[in-house]
Amino acid sequence: MADINPDTNPDSHAVATSRDGRTFQIASLPETAFGVGDIVELVARSGEIQLAQIEHEDTSGVATGRLLGSVHDGKVDAATTHPFTSGDVSIASRATVAAMHESARATLEVGTRITAPGGPARLLPHRFNRHTFWCGQSGSGKTYALGVLLEQLLVNTELPLVILDPNSDFIRLGELRDTACGPAAEALGRREIRVLRPARDASETLRARFRDLSPRSKAAVLRLDPIADREEYNTLLHLARNVTVDATPSMVPTLLASDEPGRRALGLRLSNLGVVDWEVWALDDIAATDVIETRPDATVLDLGGFSTPDQQLVIALSVLDDLWEKRESRRPVLLVIDEAHNLCSPELDSPLAVAVRGRIVQIAAEGRKFGLWLLLSTQRPSKVHAGIISQCDNLALMKMSSPLDLEGLAKYFSYAPQALLARSATFRQGEALFAGGFVPFPALLRVGQRLTPEGGSDVRVPLR
Repeated sequence: MADINPDTNPDSHAVATSRDGRTFQIASLPETAFGVGDIVELVARSGEIQLAQIEHEDTSGVATGRLLGSVHDGKVDAATTHPFTSGDVSIASRATVAAMHESARATLEVGTRITAPGGPARLLPHRFNRHTFWCGQSGSGKTYALGVLLEQLLVNTELPLVILDPNSDFIRLGELRDTACGPAAEALGRREIRVLRPARDASETLRARFRDLSPRSKAAVLRLDPIADREEYNTLLHLARNVTVDATPSMVPTLLASDEPGRRALGLRLSNLGVVDWEVWALDDIAATDVIETRPDATVLDLGGFSTPDQQLVIALSVLDDLWEKRESRRPVLLVIDEAHNLCSPELDSPLAVAVRGRIVQIAAEGRKFGLWLLLSTQRPSKVHAGIISQCDNLALMKMSSPLDLEGLAKYFSYAPQALLARSATFRQGEALFAGGFVPFPALLRVGQRLTPEGGSDVRVPLR
């Protein structure tokens, strides 16, 4: 249902049964009365009312779904559902769905549901303490929709955001649209949002400090293998605090002039790679890790603009290493990785890329208990390492036409009904399926309007 009449509650003439008190079945579904994804009320002969969702319908008209909770005096108890032998089916009222949201503490309004009975689509802010996978093919509105969510998190929570932004899509997250007004816009305007950019003339530069990297990460930057390059690697370990490519311009000549073969070899490597000349190094500037440590509401790391891709990886690795190193402090942070395939692809094979992906895999597997939570956004799930996707408990899916990708999503996200996953192939721009722990029930929705302008947008075809 694309357009929902909030006052419509059709006489379905359908009868439901539930043997196990968890799922239900409608033996004969009237045409046009209900659809997959609709929220319905089931009224048993005893008068008991339960809220439920239709999850599947076969060609013979048999529909099945899941019971969501019992309804008493306008309130919904999601912890209690019961079997019944016969119950009348009707579209739930928006007031009952709102009661379900209230009982689940779903307060982040991100759009409007496109299945009956319509009304606001809301997420549970406290369930972002799980990893989230956000995907949609090019043109689906994925980045715009992600901006809507990030705004809502900034308005309604105190969860710090660290956003790895390769395409400069969120660099204007601290600005408000001219048309933005109301309490949410006022609250967002009060948030501290730091935007770090590569250019030297930026108000805040995006930099990393080489000497703060772990020995293993330093080796990855210098493409050193502990076995194949054992002499240079050992030299690096012994000079860990002295090899500071970001602060000592004379270091390479000093290494090259050394009588020790390992030092000379390391100097040649630094010279050949040109690492010393990278603009990513902090020198006298503040490093990104220093800014993040001050706990602003959001820190946007604009990874685009560096002269080499490796420098983007250096920023990512320095931030990930620092957060992991300080994990025992258990200070929560949501790490948002846009275009996650750039950092999480199983096909990445350079030492630096492997180090970044390995750290993300580790955070995905072990970071949740320390308050390190991931939100990964990408165009195709097949481009993200399986060890990362498998740890995600929340799914946001926008238009996805590839049967292979949909099959993969069904394997990883079994809590998303397959009939709803299949709907994604027909989504219009801005439509999405949300499923998992951060939503009271799987929801098909149309994403709402942003309060802030997009940092990047598609280039238009010039017309005469």
